Amino acid sequence: MAGPLVEFTDDNFQSEVLESGEPVLVDFWAPWCGPCKMLTPTIEALAGDFAGKVKVGKLNTDQSRQAAINFRIDSIPTMIVFKGGQPVDRMMGLQPKERIAEMLNRHVG
Repeated sequence: MAGPLVEFTDDNFQSEVLESGEPVLVDFWAPWCGPCKMLTPTIEALAGDFAGKVKVGKLNTDQSRQAAINFRIDSIPTMIVFKGGQPVDRMMGLQPKERIAEMLNRHVG
């Protein structure tokens, strides 16, 4: 994945998300999910907008099932904000950029 967008996996979830010193937005998605594909440009834009304030990335639930199971991802796309190693906010479904940005702004600073 290009730019500031991070690819999260079961292997790097602990270090990249749970041990991160900054808030982290994880977009749980899968390649076969239409709404997930539609959300990707929004997530990429937010990664740029929040660079240096929030780590933004995607986790493919087909390839990294354990993280999806651990955080009870029942439907995708699901976005979870982690802060201090804990999930602090969650949003499901295709959402407008402004709504996701509002969620992120609640956890910055």
